[in-house]
Amino acid sequence: MIKVLLVDDQALIRAGTTAILESAPDIEVVGEAGDGAEAVAVCRERRPDVVLMDLRMPRVDGVTATAQLKKDPDPPLVLALTTFNDDQLMIDALTAGADGFLLKQLTPKDLINAIRAVHGGASVLNAEIGRRILRRLSSHGLAAPTAFPDAAGRLGLLSEREREVLGQVGLGLNNAEIAERLYMSVSTVKTYVSRTLAKLELDNRVQAALLASQLRLTPGDHPPGGQPLR
Repeated sequence: MIKVLLVDDQALIRAGTTAILESAPDIEVVGEAGDGAEAVAVCRERRPDVVLMDLRMPRVDGVTATAQLKKDPDPPLVLALTTFNDDQLMIDALTAGADGFLLKQLTPKDLINAIRAVHGGASVLNAEIGRRILRRLSSHGLAAPTAFPDAAGRLGLLSEREREVLGQVGLGLNNAEIAERLYMSVSTVKTYVSRTLAKLELDNRVQAALLASQLRLTPGDHPPGGQPLR
């Protein structure tokens, strides 16, 4: 079972989301929180696998809560809920360590699939969101030549195989899909991804996916059911 914590300041939205998620046989909602402070407390008590985090909340917002949770020894995966008007919030959440971004307009099926995907090791980043983040960073002079200049400068530390895996991460593929494409075991892919993030000093796969896209490291073909961030 994938244990999920819901964080939103509106009780009605939490109730509706709970009903959607509990319709999935492999997802269990283990708790709810109405703001970031409560989210951190409940998360540390219930130990969810995935936190569905609203970014705009009173008292303590989702960005602050994400940053606090990511400092824990064994932090949960965080999927941030956002809108197309929240560019700066998305950048702040990315910096805080969010593992993916979901549009509030998504369908129940897409929500369930996104939780499964991030839990399985995929980068949950809508292509349009990725482009908006990169454009916003560029407009602030932070994407020249890349949104992650320090990481880009460390690309030379990667082996050819690690660069290849990074390109696949840029396509939004999970570890099992990368393993199938590159004829490797899933555990080997997981090791390569972890090693690559460590060498580039990136927090998560979403940052790695954005970096791969910005530097055109993604293969030219499209992954099943998706598209590279171009």
